[in-house]
Amino acid sequence: MSTAPAPQIWFLTGSQGLYGDDVLEQVAGQSRVISDTLAAAPSVLAEVVAKPVLTDADAIRRIMLEANSADECIGVIAWMHTFSPAKMWISGLERLQKPLLHLHTQVNRDLPWATIDMDFMNLNQAAHGDREFGYVQSRLGVTRKTVAGHVSDPAVVEGVAAWARAATGLAAVRSLRLVRFGDNMRNVAVTDGDKVEAERRLGVSVNTHGVNELVAVVDAVADEDVTALVKVYAEEYDVVPQLRTAGEQHDALRYAARIELGMRQFLVEGGYGAFTTNFEDLGGLRQLPGLAVQRLMADGYGFGGEGDWKTSVLVHTLKAMAVGLPGGTSFMEDYTYHLAPGAELILGAHMLEVCPTIAGARPRVEIHPLGIGGREDPVRLVFDAAPGEGVTVGMADMGDRFRLVGNAIDVVDPLAELPNLPVARAVWSPRPDLRTSTTSWLTAGGPHHTVLSTALRREHLDDFAEMAGVELAFIDESTTTRGFAQELRWNNAYHRLAQGLS
Repeated sequence: MSTAPAPQIWFLTGSQGLYGDDVLEQVAGQSRVISDTLAAAPSVLAEVVAKPVLTDADAIRRIMLEANSADECIGVIAWMHTFSPAKMWISGLERLQKPLLHLHTQVNRDLPWATIDMDFMNLNQAAHGDREFGYVQSRLGVTRKTVAGHVSDPAVVEGVAAWARAATGLAAVRSLRLVRFGDNMRNVAVTDGDKVEAERRLGVSVNTHGVNELVAVVDAVADEDVTALVKVYAEEYDVVPQLRTAGEQHDALRYAARIELGMRQFLVEGGYGAFTTNFEDLGGLRQLPGLAVQRLMADGYGFGGEGDWKTSVLVHTLKAMAVGLPGGTSFMEDYTYHLAPGAELILGAHMLEVCPTIAGARPRVEIHPLGIGGREDPVRLVFDAAPGEGVTVGMADMGDRFRLVGNAIDVVDPLAELPNLPVARAVWSPRPDLRTSTTSWLTAGGPHHTVLSTALRREHLDDFAEMAGVELAFIDESTTTRGFAQELRWNNAYHRLAQGLS
């Protein structure tokens, strides 16, 4: 789907020439120990690349400019091994446009109490140098994440890993091209938004193609390619009898495969990583795309129903952040509630389009009527989401900024079978409880379309929102409606002030 270079994180080490070449050689060697430890961590998504030790302002400025222009560099980690006078970093930090992580660490975990001398002290003074660096970052108002501790501590590595995943998501959205097949659903407010501001703030390019441009590609798909894909369906899913080769509705499955092949071709040829559809605007399509959308999402494409391009952007971004993690990430919608006192639940689904990466068992390929859209019965995957901890996240255009609204959730098994609900679905308990969660979500203006992920956690979202410069209002076990409303008031003041200064 993407021809982008493999992502890298550049590891920058600060020092100075005061201590002589021998000390700088030791600094370089010990810096490599730290960077190699991070590079070897399976949870750090990108390649960690050690850069030469930085000892003067010109070298720092040049490496920051190089990082900005290197497509493969998704962020930089800075560590002040010795005392690196921070005025040297001003010019470079003010030019840096990639995410920054300040790692506050040292090579040795334990002090060599019996042998420690002033040579050791001069060499190992990150406790001193990182404070100087922290000051100048705060003085300049530099956005960064700070992780403190020894790299042998799993919590330190995981803090870096979460930031690296957020940086991966930011790189993905900054290079994202999204195609809308038709417009958004008529008279709906929250699925609309400012596409110019989205490209300015996030980097995503959102454009529209008429649905019949897609139809032309779909209709031109070769029959032998359709046959081959139908065989894949039979291998990967449980296909209901009426859709199998001898079944009376087998042609519907073949047309669903034709849609998938046509969509894939359109997306690949256009360089698109995300897309939307709209049941009100299907042109010459015989079915509302269901199975095709589900399988494309499973491959990392972003999707939003009813023309909801903001949620499509978010699906693609969070999928990029979640690569390699257990769990899944999907387009979702809060549909209806189970309001038994003390056991309230949310049932989430959509018309057809829920990603099978969140499935708890082998999905079934089924066909059923759809009461809207005015087309033939569409084919779709049907399954229940696997239980586990997760988050739901939505993006809303607040007029002067984009706001992410998130909620910590626990996905659970349905309380009973759902034989008459022929769509993929998820059931979850929102934290801290349904009343607090929904009241807070509504207060924040959160959308009804969301992304549900059982792969990501709040730290990933915090890091992404910080580096992307967007607001995150998050609801979890510590949330109260009064406190959340107050947080939103402070957020309003902060973001409006910050925009006025930028």
